[in-house]
Amino acid sequence: MNYKFIIDKYRKITFKKRIIAIFVVCMLIPFLCLGLISWYTINSILTNKVESSIVSNLQQERLQLENVLNNLNHVSQQLAFGVNNNRLLEQLYYEQDLFNKSRIRNDLKGDLNVVTFSNPNVGLMLYYFPDSETFDFENFPVREHFNINNLPIMETYPEITYYGPHISNNRSNKNLVFSTARKVNVSHQEVYVYIETGSNTTKSIFAPLDDLKESRQLLILNNSGEIAYSQNEELFPINGSGFPFSKEKSVSGSYSDYIWYKETSNQGWSIVSIFPKENINQERNQWYVQITILFIIFGIAVITIGALLSRMVYKPLEKFNNEIKSLINSNIKSSTDHLHIPEFDYLLFKTREMKKKIWDLYGEVENKEKRRADLEVEKLLYQINPHFLMNTLDTVHWLAMMNGQKDIDRLVLSLNKLLQYNLGKMGDATTIGGEIEALKEYLQLQRIRYDFQFDVDIDVQEEALSLAIPRFILQPLVENALYHGVSDDGYIHVNISLDKKLNITIQDNGSGMSEQQLQQLFHDDSLDRQKVGMGIGMKYVRRILDSYYGDQATFHIKSELGKGTMISMSLPVIRGEESL
Repeated sequence: MNYKFIIDKYRKITFKKRIIAIFVVCMLIPFLCLGLISWYTINSILTNKVESSIVSNLQQERLQLENVLNNLNHVSQQLAFGVNNNRLLEQLYYEQDLFNKSRIRNDLKGDLNVVTFSNPNVGLMLYYFPDSETFDFENFPVREHFNINNLPIMETYPEITYYGPHISNNRSNKNLVFSTARKVNVSHQEVYVYIETGSNTTKSIFAPLDDLKESRQLLILNNSGEIAYSQNEELFPINGSGFPFSKEKSVSGSYSDYIWYKETSNQGWSIVSIFPKENINQERNQWYVQITILFIIFGIAVITIGALLSRMVYKPLEKFNNEIKSLINSNIKSSTDHLHIPEFDYLLFKTREMKKKIWDLYGEVENKEKRRADLEVEKLLYQINPHFLMNTLDTVHWLAMMNGQKDIDRLVLSLNKLLQYNLGKMGDATTIGGEIEALKEYLQLQRIRYDFQFDVDIDVQEEALSLAIPRFILQPLVENALYHGVSDDGYIHVNISLDKKLNITIQDNGSGMSEQQLQQLFHDDSLDRQKVGMGIGMKYVRRILDSYYGDQATFHIKSELGKGTMISMSLPVIRGEESL
């Protein structure tokens, strides 16, 4: 039932809307498919690009931090196990002479300066004495209340402890640094060498280099997976809490509204980068906005082109519709404007040509009907009231019979029959047989009337007697032969034969007619009125043939002075009186 409703709805959609809809669908489907493929491809590219960039940066930071810590380990080994430094520390501890102590201190500072100069990535460096919580031989001014025990431990190993990241204890450095403390190999007391990284050594790890890294938050995990440093203590606190995914082998994932990536060093500690999801997707969202704008522009372009295409097709159809509507009104002037589309202009030209031909045919039919009506009026002009005339002739007929006037009786009877034929059935059509009988009655009247003898020979093919023909086609032609030249010993031959058409020939041996007489015969109505016969005339025959048969009938007259006249007609074959 729903399908039928949809089909009915579709059938009610106009052609214009269908064109626009089909064009839009045909254009949007490939574009949508291309858009989906592009979206998937670019989304994958952007995702891989962002992930690759993050992982690559994180690997670099992990390698950089490993190098920093390895450098701290190496320098601390130099100071903790250096024979000369340890010897000087022991001498300084036991020496009582102030001068010698001063000399030993200067020698020890000189050795420490050499180490500092040879390791530019090293910052603050000093010896720390845990028993008294004091320090000595620092190469930079130290902040007040310095105490190693207050520093955040990153990881502890049997011989060394790493701290950080924390604010440098160097008064002139406020950057985050990593530091280490290693026990010095001396026997007289417990001494540790404390070393920090330089001011710019780890700056790239904490300082953002781009927009994405600016939103990055850093975590440093110790070997146990506990958070040693956090830039987001609200979500990842430091106080002994572990990273939620530290036990998993995965190197990336999502947590809350963040995405994290992890790199684990060879020493066991890990560095984790945390990014807000909205920042990770920022570039992707920008691309989504751009592709959406592109889709909108393309959609507007498709709809505009669809409308133009619809106008290009629908306007010519609308023009054709107006031309067809104008067929019913001949007063509307035919337009000559063009659509400037060759195919449509050709069809429009043919439509206008067809319209002109239709109205020409209509005018021709209208003229024929008018001529036919004129013929009817013309026939009525020559008619007397039939009842009065026929009753009068019937009275004359009985009077002649009662008085023994056989010639008058025969004359009146023939005239009565001829008039009955003329007025019978109130129509125009008869048959060849009926027309021959009427012609014989007419000739009977003319033989009594004329004072000369003439012969009329009528040859009719039997199959032609039942063919339909308009009334009074033969009589005017025979009357013309009698009127123009037939005298004593005159001869008129009427021949009617049936072939593919009905062929009628009327030939006489009269005096003939000139070309001028022939022209007057067809165009001068006064000659018909001057005749003393039926008064129908040759012009009537031509008009009645043209009215009934049009171009299908042919009519020819051949006449020579002193030799006679021959009239020939060729008519379509129509059977029965009612067929015309």
